[in-house]
This record gives sequence, C-alpha cells and structure tokens, in this order.
Amino acid sequence: MTEKPLEDQRQRLDKWLFFTRLAKSRSLAQDLIEAGHVSLNDQVVTQASRMVKPGDRLDLRLEHRDMTVLVKSPGHRRGPSEEARLLYEDLSSGETLHLTPFERAQRRLRERHRP
Repeated sequence: MTEKPLEDQRQRLDKWLFFTRLAKSRSLAQDLIEAGHVSLNDQVVTQASRMVKPGDRLDLRLEHRDMTVLVKSPGHRRGPSEEARLLYEDLSSGETLHLTPFERAQRRLRERHRP
C-alpha cells in the first residue's frame, strides 16, 4: 500500500489539536474552535471538522497564552509530549503572552459579554 505525500495528508482540526497536546481533550478542542479562538491561515475557524494539512498556520488563543504554530504533519495518536511536538513548529515570538489567573478570568469575562 502506498502512502499519501505529506502535502496531501489532512486531519480534522479538533483531532490534530488533541494529538499535539495543545488541547487536553478533543471536546475541549472543539469548544476552543467553536468559541472562535482558532484561526487557520488568518481566517477564524468555528467548525471542529475543518481539515488541516502540513504547511497550514494556526493562531490559537489558549486560556494561558496565545500561540502561532505551523502544522508539520498529521498525528496518528496522542503520544508523549516529545512526539506531539514533532507535529508542529511553534512560530510564537520569544515574548509569549503568559496570563496570570486574574488576566485569564478577565479574558473569559470579556468574551462572554462580546456582542
């Protein structure tokens, strides 16, 4: 059986976020996506079923920090963190935004009251 070239390999966004350990569970990944906290190639994504492929750029607004990552390959399982880090390249600036618990709570409040 021949394997597809890396560029043709696609995976659901929620599954990829779970395999990369950027989300603790697939349902949390779906919530993150549906809340509009994920941008795929500079377009906000709200469907967890959206497919990602190697070369795609994701901007993530996670609870504890914001990240920009480049998809390197699809995942086959949720393995250890060393294996998960091989699936993406972190493009975030060296000055990564780390939020305090108070700042995280403020961010959640602003998002709930957004029109």
